[in-house]
Amino acid sequence: MRNSKVRFEIRKNRVRTRISKVSDRIRLSIFKSGKHIYAQVIDDANSVTLASASTLDKEIRKVGKSNCNVNSASLVGESIAVKAAKIGVHKVVFDKGGCKYHGIVKALADAARKNLEF
Repeated sequence: MRNSKVRFEIRKNRVRTRISKVSDRIRLSIFKSGKHIYAQVIDDANSVTLASASTLDKEIRKVGKSNCNVNSASLVGESIAVKAAKIGVHKVVFDKGGCKYHGIVKALADAARKNLEF
């Protein structure tokens, strides 16, 4: 029987393998901890983080009552999309890591999708 950490790593490796085939695009990567959610726009060709947003940002902390819920995740998604658009990034590939695509991850992706093209 595989435990949850092993299943997480299997999902993460599967996502990264599929993303590496579309390597000409910038990557929108997320990381979800127990209290916060983080998003980064990464250029893998140059190994540079172009923009980042999280629930730790001051403007998101003022609006969100809780650290990491669906509402604050959607604010992070909107924030990262605006920051990416300012630097001229309009097409990204979504890297959900090993997280399942529902709840907080889906809210972040839907909010980012308003300004970015996946």
